[in-house]
Amino acid sequence: METFHGREELVGSLGRELGPGEWLEIGQDRIDGFADVTGDHQWIHVDPERASTGPFGATVAHGFLTLSLVPLLLDGLRRVEGTRMGLNYGLERVRFPSAVRSGSRVRARSTLVDATDVGDGGVQLVTRVTIEVEGSAKPACVADVVTRAYF
Repeated sequence: METFHGREELVGSLGRELGPGEWLEIGQDRIDGFADVTGDHQWIHVDPERASTGPFGATVAHGFLTLSLVPLLLDGLRRVEGTRMGLNYGLERVRFPSAVRSGSRVRARSTLVDATDVGDGGVQLVTRVTIEVEGSAKPACVADVVTRAYF
């Protein structure tokens, strides 16, 4: 875990990779819970018997479930002291190159790729996040996450 003591240290980390973070197991209970919340009960996610003969050989996490883990996984990579507020602002270039099978473990790496002053003590950050799947050559998700931090 990297701790940044204020805006200058954070912006000064531009281009430096953080991570990898700790592994997080993606169990069927998490996948089923996400299906319930979103209403996406497609068989590749929630029917282990049918999915065992499907294209992935098992149920797989929703891509958006994987994406929704970005805040949790980023929290394990960096902490920024001195902020009075942080906001999610958007996403750019989101891709899901490989599936996350139930029971797999994922972790994140991140690189701050842009930092822009937005006034009122704020800075807009673009962080490239790569979510890796244990044992897979391809990542599960790559996204440029846009946030704003106010100091």
